[in-house]
Amino acid sequence: MGMISQPLLVTVLMLAVSNLFMTFAWYGHLKNMASSPWYIAALASWGIALFEYLIQVPANRIGYTHLNLGQLKILQEVITLSVFVPFSIIYMNQPMKWDYLYAGLCMMGAVYFIFRT
Repeated sequence: MGMISQPLLVTVLMLAVSNLFMTFAWYGHLKNMASSPWYIAALASWGIALFEYLIQVPANRIGYTHLNLGQLKILQEVITLSVFVPFSIIYMNQPMKWDYLYAGLCMMGAVYFIFRT
């Protein structure tokens, strides 16, 4: 097994950053704007999501030069779970659940099957 290529490393890092923005866009308003009308929260979320897309679109284009579409999608899902769990526990003050570990194990199976050659 060789070292990870620079385009793949760039893809992973960009997708991690974009997913952090998207997680805040999707869920941050539940904590920060709970008393605001939903349409105000939606507009704020769209503003945050713009930054996510400005990072995610080029990340997917870079990643697609080395990964097939299924691999790119599973990579995104693993990153999503890796960002969501700490966000949920640290930022949203949700309790740690064993289900997060079980979901991660299922994702490891998905990674194995989609990346096997």
